[in-house]
Amino acid sequence: MAGEPETGQAPEEAPEPPTVLRGAGNCANNHDAPAHAEAPQPPTTSSGAALYQFAAPPRGANDHNEPAPEELPAPPPPGTPTPRWQSGALAHAVSDPFALGPLPWLRGSETYFEDGRIIPWYADPHTPRVPPPRDKTFPTGAPRSADDVHRQIKGFTSPGAVTPGEALDFHITVDPPQQFTVDVYRIGHYNGEGAAKITTSPRLSGIVQPPPLAADRTVSCHHWWLSWRLQVPAYWNVGAYVAVLTTLDGYRSHIPFTVRDNRPADLLLLLPDVTWQAYNLYPEDGSTGASLYHAWDDEGRLLGEADAATTVSFDRPYAGAGLPLHVGHAYDVIRWAERYGYDLAYADARDLHAGTVDPTRYRGLIFPGHDEYWSANMRRTTEFARDAGTSLVFLSANTMYWQVELGPSPSGAPARLLTCRKRKGPGKSLLWREIDRPEQQLLGIQYAGRVPAPRPMIVRNAHHWLWEATGAHEGDEIEHLVAGEADRYFPRTTLPEHEERVLLAHSPYDDARGTRRHQETSLYRAPSGALVFASGTFAWSPALDRPGHVDARIQRATANLLDRICKRD
Repeated sequence: MAGEPETGQAPEEAPEPPTVLRGAGNCANNHDAPAHAEAPQPPTTSSGAALYQFAAPPRGANDHNEPAPEELPAPPPPGTPTPRWQSGALAHAVSDPFALGPLPWLRGSETYFEDGRIIPWYADPHTPRVPPPRDKTFPTGAPRSADDVHRQIKGFTSPGAVTPGEALDFHITVDPPQQFTVDVYRIGHYNGEGAAKITTSPRLSGIVQPPPLAADRTVSCHHWWLSWRLQVPAYWNVGAYVAVLTTLDGYRSHIPFTVRDNRPADLLLLLPDVTWQAYNLYPEDGSTGASLYHAWDDEGRLLGEADAATTVSFDRPYAGAGLPLHVGHAYDVIRWAERYGYDLAYADARDLHAGTVDPTRYRGLIFPGHDEYWSANMRRTTEFARDAGTSLVFLSANTMYWQVELGPSPSGAPARLLTCRKRKGPGKSLLWREIDRPEQQLLGIQYAGRVPAPRPMIVRNAHHWLWEATGAHEGDEIEHLVAGEADRYFPRTTLPEHEERVLLAHSPYDDARGTRRHQETSLYRAPSGALVFASGTFAWSPALDRPGHVDARIQRATANLLDRICKRD
């Protein structure tokens, strides 16, 4: 989640509904721009001790039309501690109402992998279930989620995404020492179940690994011993996987990983593991853990961005139950796309950084979820792909906001440390818009602010082929589709070169202090012929396959887009 941008001017008034713009490539000040658009300033950052109060940084760093800051809830009285169990992920979930989604690995929710079998999270709770056969050695009750204080079972994998035929190393701590198993699931539609069990490890002997190492807020477990090596069979399908760790006494944790391949496919789906790690507060123990947003003080209080880490490590588990915040967005897209037969390849954002995938081999790249943190290599590779004719599909908001660096671990493993200084100390980690490379130059729109409560998306240019056969008409409201965070077109910010461009939604909402703002959805065609779509809202992905959030108009619009990219009849 980005801090709220600020400005020294009055908030921008909503312009007239947008129209199709053609042949206006690379214009910093298009003639359709409102004359009263405001001047921007850098976004705010969290204060040291207050959880939801943000303080603005010094002004004058750049000029990219940022909106005025929102007034957020007042901080608690001085000295009020944040409970030790309250994580950075939970703190930020208020800005992403879809965060993990209806996934039972969400802390305190229903069980998904119940007693070793898949239970759909939207199953009717009143429908009797036939109990599955049970291994009498294991408890008969549903596993309990591990936590970061007791570390009943926690783990991570290395080196990163793997290809079929390669090995994946699991580093796992178990306290108290006991046997455990690893069930591996692949995420997909699978007749509505959401995942399928692929394999199970033998019984493994668990040990208590050394405590995490911490230096300057950077927490790492790179010194943990190998617990299990999974040789990924050559016949496994590429995709998003989840390893479910279960102890003999019934505690459970999770590890997400990706099986990628550089085979030709229509679409390459890129899982935003860099942004996932930025939010990871492991360990959520009231003492050691740190993310790029939070850390703990000596009294167990949760601190803000000013005292957070500047470097975080991939060599550690994810906090809590072991799955990253925002993971639900990606899984929504995967389930829907696989259900309707799209030809998908998979990779992580770090693969884009490292060059282990060639995006020009695909008709389109899908960025399925919150993807806020980008390295220079990630951006360069994506822009090269667009200019070579590969289309780009961004299904969230607040994309490519922070520039980051990826470096090797102490053992030399590449791309295991993520650095984003956020104006702390020397270095080049800044907002992309602060180094004269605003996100809008790639996306067509860029981050505008948080949306306090879900609002309807207002359809614009309903005659466009994206809205074809959706049943949507000009000015129709798609309920609750503007949520979490929102992007919009900034008239005084440079646009990408384009052959044609259209804004497909223009949706007003009120920020936290009641100031009227708006969200927009963008599509443009680059000179290479590539299409670049940006939804401009967190709620697009959940509308594809999230129980309680599905919208047939968004499903059809997304299909229209992907079908055109894939040249499907």
